Amino acid sequence: MYNVVNLGAKGDGRTDSTKAFLDAWTAACGSASPATIYISVFRDCNSHAITFRIDATLVAPSDYHVIDDAANWLAFQDVTGVSIIGGVLDGQGTGLWACKRSAKNCPSSASTLGLTKSNNILVRGLTSLNRQMFHIVINGCDNVTLQGVRVSASGQSPNTDGIHMQLSSGVTIMDTQIKTGDDCVSVGPGATNLWIENVACGSGHGIGSLVKDLEEEGVQNVTAKTVTFTRTQNGVRIKSWARPSNGFVKNVVIQHIGMVNVQNPIVIDQNYCPCQENCPGHVSGVKVSDMGYEDIHGTLDSGVAVKFDYSSTNPCSGIKMQDVKLSHRN
Repeated sequence: MYNVVNLGAKGDGRTDSTKAFLDAWTAACGSASPATIYISVFRDCNSHAITFRIDATLVAPSDYHVIDDAANWLAFQDVTGVSIIGGVLDGQGTGLWACKRSAKNCPSSASTLGLTKSNNILVRGLTSLNRQMFHIVINGCDNVTLQGVRVSASGQSPNTDGIHMQLSSGVTIMDTQIKTGDDCVSVGPGATNLWIENVACGSGHGIGSLVKDLEEEGVQNVTAKTVTFTRTQNGVRIKSWARPSNGFVKNVVIQHIGMVNVQNPIVIDQNYCPCQENCPGHVSGVKVSDMGYEDIHGTLDSGVAVKFDYSSTNPCSGIKMQDVKLSHRN
């Protein structure tokens, strides 16, 4: 076991302990047997069995300019067999949220945890708080499991998606609670074989997939079951801009879903244009097919229970609904 405290890290909330974390990573990567880093970009590692165990709260710099040129606060790239267990990651994003709300010229934001081009990753029992932007980003990965994760940020925090994935296959999200100011789970291009189960979502914008570019990989083979949405803007939503695209969404199963005072529980919007400003004014080329909605119950707050706004040239096909019972709250 490699203890970052023994390597010089200090838990005083002021000292920069980056070197101690990197020293622990280097030592673990050189180990011939499975190694544990006891707690912090980690990359290019020979070992395929490293566990990060975090029994503390890691606090990001309160000055958002410190890491404004980084995509992620903590990043793992080109690694295999890494487990991240426990701990709290406090992103201290309130300052940047205030900057964005004031319409000032704010710096770009860093996500809390980035997993890139990596395989066989486990994240279990991790808590992510108050991130500047996305909390967990999975990009170009295979076989990633997130279990018992907790994500929390203000319902008014901009662009604080809980878990975002793209160009990845075999991602599983289970037994997780997400409260953010944006999507609980956002599904980007090239996401395939995604499994979401026993997830509590609220506040936020729900679970959604956005297709926007002319050339992008499709989303397919997605299952979301036993999910509860509480006072979210949306439940499950697919949205695409009204312009040409070779993107697609297909083979999606949504079942055993609870809605508690959700504004728009079920949405397919192929004419997406937030705030109705600078809309492209074309028709969506995105093909949405083979969608199954089953056993969806609950209440909606003030919106429309089911909204299907199809493309005039590429309408959805294979949409099936069974045992869907949604009513306005009393």
